[in-house]
Amino acid sequence: MDEKKKVYVETSVISNLTARPSHDIFDLARQMATRQWWESAAVTYRLYTSPLVGREAQRGDPDAASRRMAILRDIENLPIPAEAETLAGKLLDAAAVPHTSYEDAVHIATAAVSGMDYLVTWNCRHIANAVTMPKIYETCQLAGCKCPVICTPEQL
Repeated sequence: MDEKKKVYVETSVISNLTARPSHDIFDLARQMATRQWWESAAVTYRLYTSPLVGREAQRGDPDAASRRMAILRDIENLPIPAEAETLAGKLLDAAAVPHTSYEDAVHIATAAVSGMDYLVTWNCRHIANAVTMPKIYETCQLAGCKCPVICTPEQL
């Protein structure tokens, strides 16, 4: 039997999964795609997250944060090793991720050094971005890490 692929679930996926239905058609489409993916994700993949996702999920409206945290209880929590902190710095230095987005660099680095097959996100500004992804992959490779495939729930 094939081993399940490992997926790092970034905060934006949890937020879209637990959000109240949006009145914006594009946001609603993301929410619906996330929920559809989530229905089979735990059966199809081994899901992981990190303490950073937990910290980000606790921000904002207390009711929304409670819904996000309830989902995170069932996902294995990866540590953020020192190697991830180092790689995050390299991602920033290479301008693969903007210096103002350190947490995004930590998500990518944690997934890479932890051997994830995929990093699933709706953050298309700094992570799942066609312009920056080649820089992200190259920086990880130069650092001796295999970068996970970065994609949205809809793509996975």
